[in-house]
Amino acid sequence: MAAAVQRGRCTLAELSEEARTNRFGTKLVRDVLRDLGRAESVAERDARRLSRKIRLTTPHWNATIAGADGVIIARPDAWYDDVGLAWEIDSKAFHLGPRDYARTLARNSRYAAAGILVLQTLPARLRECPEVVARELKAAHRAAAARPRPPAHVVEVS
Repeated sequence: MAAAVQRGRCTLAELSEEARTNRFGTKLVRDVLRDLGRAESVAERDARRLSRKIRLTTPHWNATIAGADGVIIARPDAWYDDVGLAWEIDSKAFHLGPRDYARTLARNSRYAAAGILVLQTLPARLRECPEVVARELKAAHRAAAARPRPPAHVVEVS
């Protein structure tokens, strides 16, 4: 269901309406939809949990970031505004198709052009070795803090 919503094949509201009108045998579906309404993916929930656990500065989640000129750069999964660090949880399923891969490369190019340090994490690594991802995130945060903060800012928080 998350994949269908994230790929734009349907909306969360449409799925919720379908589950509401066809209640027989949809308890699990309704539970999953409720969870989807709280977070965009299981990986994002894992990322939020890890971020809280390691106690870095509080990130903005799914905030739209713009450069000094006001042009939109990206909408990272997590944005550590104090140091200008973007954290992207990039799954193969949503970044490996030809168009998706091209969009990911274009996004990463915009980050680089704006001077933004970005940490990319696979959901499987987040799930299977969170301690390694935690070390990487802390190191990326230190590296971002050690250089001048790029002139990027939050323009929209979801």
